[in-house]
Amino acid sequence: MVFKVSHVSTSPIDGQKPGTSGLRKKVKVFKQPNYLHNFVQSTFNALTPEKVKGATLVVSGDGRYYSNDAVQIIIKMAAANGVRRVWVGKNTLLSTPAVSAVIRERSGADGSKATGGFILTASHNPGGPTEDFGIKYNMENGGPAPESITDKIYENTKTIKEYPIAEDLPIVDISAIGVTSFEGPEGKFDVEVFDSADDYVKLMKSIFDFESIRKLLSSPKFSFCYDAMHGVAGAYAHRIFVEELGAQESSLLNCVPKEDFGGGHPDPNLTYAKELVARMGLGKSDTGVEPPEFGAAADGDADRNMILGKRFFVTPSDSVAIIAANAIGAIPYFSSGLKGVARSMPTSAALDVVAKSLNLKFFEVPTGWKFFGNLMDAGMCSVCGEESFGTGSDHIREKDGIWAVLAWLSILAHKNKENLEGDAKLVTVEDIVRQHWSTYGRHYYTRYDYENVDAGKAKELMEHLVKLQSSIPEVNKIVKGIRSDVANVSSADEFEYKDPVDGSISKHQGIRYLFEDGSRLVFRLSGTGSEGATIRLYIEQYEKDASKIGRESHEALSPLVDIALKLSKMEEFTGRSAPTVIT
Repeated sequence: MVFKVSHVSTSPIDGQKPGTSGLRKKVKVFKQPNYLHNFVQSTFNALTPEKVKGATLVVSGDGRYYSNDAVQIIIKMAAANGVRRVWVGKNTLLSTPAVSAVIRERSGADGSKATGGFILTASHNPGGPTEDFGIKYNMENGGPAPESITDKIYENTKTIKEYPIAEDLPIVDISAIGVTSFEGPEGKFDVEVFDSADDYVKLMKSIFDFESIRKLLSSPKFSFCYDAMHGVAGAYAHRIFVEELGAQESSLLNCVPKEDFGGGHPDPNLTYAKELVARMGLGKSDTGVEPPEFGAAADGDADRNMILGKRFFVTPSDSVAIIAANAIGAIPYFSSGLKGVARSMPTSAALDVVAKSLNLKFFEVPTGWKFFGNLMDAGMCSVCGEESFGTGSDHIREKDGIWAVLAWLSILAHKNKENLEGDAKLVTVEDIVRQHWSTYGRHYYTRYDYENVDAGKAKELMEHLVKLQSSIPEVNKIVKGIRSDVANVSSADEFEYKDPVDGSISKHQGIRYLFEDGSRLVFRLSGTGSEGATIRLYIEQYEKDASKIGRESHEALSPLVDIALKLSKMEEFTGRSAPTVIT
């Protein structure tokens, strides 16, 4: 079929500034006339011509509500902009890490390679007609567009006057694998629908020893549970865990992707992953059923993960540190060593201690995966992580939830290679974590999220905290007046990062209060929601004394929690007597 290109007049729409995770708004906002069209065209206009004309682009996402409509709109606009072909995961499904893998690894039948892609996701936020939608663009390295591009996109949204679109292009069937070809003013245009899992599974098999993990999962001593929270991870879970690794079908929870995530909030934490938490013995009531040895959950687009042992929660900060400490021995991909490790600033310093002990390069970066991507592209970082349940490595340029689960299964398989038969006791998730603490010390850690706070009040709170930093003696007087049993504050600042690769400087990345004993308080405003402001408060107590690493987390952190809430005047500014979520 031959299609024509129309040029549609439009005008700028306010509020289209993409954040570190792209553009996220309510579905009703995206459904406004020209809203999605303007953003997509502004993105095309921000790219160099060779990244558009004659190029191959990936367009897929987590399958949330409005994805089907959005994919068809982007296909029509790609055709009109001279794109040569669009690759779409079957049923629009590709996890965020899989999009990165496809951009980096996949070759078309004619040898074509993708130069970038649109990912349709609002990550761990709810989906449905009244919930969230999102879009972001990833570059040819498979990572999120850098600020230089997102700034151009935003500037373009403020001046856009028209966009080209192939309105007469018929709806492409994205439920069937195959190629649909069209002819346009600039020549041939193809839409190829492909299997969502093939390229990603192939990559995972090149990183991990699947046979070793299969032996672990087939042992009668070991039990396993994986919760996709009705997100896109379900498109990979059966293939990887059941078909490739031999896990029981019954070990999969909520692994059918749904556009509204089954009405749930697809955020893998102790608050929202209720079903998994209960099954792992961490619920408020005892089910009377023996929990599995290992459990894990994913968020909507499968880039985040939560790791659980039997009646035991592994903090994301501990998780990345333990993966780094065990990677060389347990994961074939890292057998020749780690190039370096990195964490986001709010993440606990557990990784720092491992890096120092193993003499590894270490980097502390602002929140946002693109900062890790720069280090990885420069060959400076192998393993990285964020406290917000994101963990990954240099195999792609996004965080990767299933990769983290396979990393943990690899460590368990490595530790138990002599224990799977006979009477030998299994080394558990809890054993591994407690051994890590005894070696490196324990970083007691929690995060308080105050969601949908009035943006003006949130800003006032942050300004108050910055103002306090002008006098550390005054801060310590306040601190000691609240609790006399804590160390003194040694320094306080607003975190600023100079990228060692490109020299760029990122300012105002979070407010820090650093204590003499290695403890920390961190305050950040987060832009991952679609309404209001979210204040995130991070509280960390470092303990090297082996006799004190077994305390309950809330008990160890209680003095610092008290200080953080009173120092910040949290209730006074927000009107909230408690956080929305505690992790």
